[in-house]
Amino acid sequence: MNTKKKKKRLKRKVLLFIDLILLLIVAGFGYFIYITGKTQLDTSGDSSIVTNSIDSEEIGGYRNIAIFGVDSRDNALKKSTHSDTIVIASINRKSKDIKLASIYRDTYVDIPDNGFNKINAAYFKGGYPLALNTINTNFDLDVKEYVTVNFDAVCKVIDLLGGITLDITKEELKYVNGYTKELNQINGTKVGKLKSAGTQVVNGTHATAYARIRYTKGGDIKRAERQRIVIQKIFEKAQSADLLTINNILNEIFPQIYTNLDTMDMLNLAKDILSYHIVDETGFPFDNVAQYYKKVSYVFPIDLAANVSQLHKFLFNDASYVPSLKVKETSDTILEITGPKK
Repeated sequence: MNTKKKKKRLKRKVLLFIDLILLLIVAGFGYFIYITGKTQLDTSGDSSIVTNSIDSEEIGGYRNIAIFGVDSRDNALKKSTHSDTIVIASINRKSKDIKLASIYRDTYVDIPDNGFNKINAAYFKGGYPLALNTINTNFDLDVKEYVTVNFDAVCKVIDLLGGITLDITKEELKYVNGYTKELNQINGTKVGKLKSAGTQVVNGTHATAYARIRYTKGGDIKRAERQRIVIQKIFEKAQSADLLTINNILNEIFPQIYTNLDTMDMLNLAKDILSYHIVDETGFPFDNVAQYYKKVSYVFPIDLAANVSQLHKFLFNDASYVPSLKVKETSDTILEITGPKK
């Protein structure tokens, strides 16, 4: 056997050994979480979640997880709180590519058995089951898994990662400082104000404050974009973090999340962390109009059915998706309010 082949075989053995060690380490973390029982794990297995079966074979190639960031002044997680962040993370099971679609919190939807309202009201009225049902029935999706986080958890994750880099505009600066004051009251912290605008490393409180801004130009749509930026920055920073940092994060934040992902689910996601890549992100609905209806401001999809087709193309590369009858009916109802697309 020549020297070159020996080196290749040795390299392969070393890589396999490293992979095994990493897997054992991650398994250790998962076991630690399991035995301490710190995670607020939802084991209800709620059978009331409605899922879409129209293109289940196509969706089957993807793992779709809803991320809810709740607007709770007392950091509640399970109910009676609005989900001001709603993100669908769609993971391609084969390529490990991730796409993020954030649903605008003011989107006008049909909440099952509750009538039309802003989509963020679904979590308030019925917790995660109603929130997932609303997503699935209005957008022909098949989301059964979710993670709910509160303000304090996001702040602490970013702090433990050593902060993230954001470009804060002059217009955004005053709102960042305003929300920082409110987050201090919620989380019992004493974080000072940002002194200037510009590209800079910010701490968890400032980053969370940035993600909450909605009163600049662009309103809820710009706010959702900021949220996706923060999520991507956290993901990128976590991929380069050392094992001690990751361990500290798990130990600190798992008591502050609510999820139906069990230990093995989290372990399976964690062991491939370096293989995942966020390849694209968007806001939904794509074509929309913000306007008042009955003295309330909503984000209306312009032709919901067309938006849903575009969403399936974005998430699942399905360019020929035909929306369900339910979506078409909801789309027609919305068009009666907004008028036909011009």
